[in-house]
Amino acid sequence: MNVETIEANFRCDRVPTADQAARHRTILSEAKSLAITIEGLCPDSREKSLAMTKLEEAAMWASAAIARSEGGDEL
Repeated sequence: MNVETIEANFRCDRVPTADQAARHRTILSEAKSLAITIEGLCPDSREKSLAMTKLEEAAMWASAAIARSEGGDEL
């Protein structure tokens, strides 16, 4: 990993556009829906905990793809 990649990955001045914010909300809403389904259908277990963690990670990385790949307005 080079310094430019590190700088890009740890920027804190990203402000999402209206379209990006809407897509972030859609991702979180869909992930929440699946989390509720998993909670209702799966017994408490290590596997269920891992599924929830991976779902949170997937939503986070999907949002990062929007933020990092498309940028946004600068502060």
